[in-house]
Amino acid sequence: MRPSVSKLLQPILITDRLVLRAHTAADFAACCTLWADPDVTRYIGGRPSTPEEVWSRILRYAGHWQLLGYGYFLATDRATGGIVGEFGLADFHRDIEPSLGATPEAGWAMLPQFQGRGLAREALGAVLGLADQSMPRTVCLIDPDNAPSLRLAARLGYTEYARTTYKEHASILFERPSPPPLRERSARRVRGPCYSRSSAIPAGTSRSNTSTPSTTVNRP
Repeated sequence: MRPSVSKLLQPILITDRLVLRAHTAADFAACCTLWADPDVTRYIGGRPSTPEEVWSRILRYAGHWQLLGYGYFLATDRATGGIVGEFGLADFHRDIEPSLGATPEAGWAMLPQFQGRGLAREALGAVLGLADQSMPRTVCLIDPDNAPSLRLAARLGYTEYARTTYKEHASILFERPSPPPLRERSARRVRGPCYSRSSAIPAGTSRSNTSTPSTTVNRP
């Protein structure tokens, strides 16, 4: 069975400093700014994206939510409303060995001016805290020269399980299992709501023993 977070309305995640929501057509210009930055794309394709490519990316994000029930969030600054970056989970059906199968793949991209402030960890902590309630495992793919992303993945609990080549570039594959109690609960409950309506902290996990930031889940 393909893992899914929710096939209802796309959630809105609110952390201490960020609002994470699904993309809309109105985000096109802001996303063009994000993906035109060479620092953002250095390890993601190696070149800035064209507006046509950005539009295709936004449509692909929308398709994830519609078809798979999970996807990418656009993160905005709670104080200013400005775009910070994109964070989420996807199934890109990558032609890669070893195969990722149907395991959701975590990914992120953030404007340089917001780096070094813990915002990526805050955003992904919310996304993964939510995913832990229904997904037994997630993976990610990182360029071995991308030191900041390697450090971030380690802080989020990802560990290396393979090295490979993807589109002629060296890549490291990482995996992160959900906490054992949640894996056991997920195996017992195939159906049912996947999100807590009030918090992204997994049920049965206190705020004192998790690094996931305080997160509220709202539904449009």
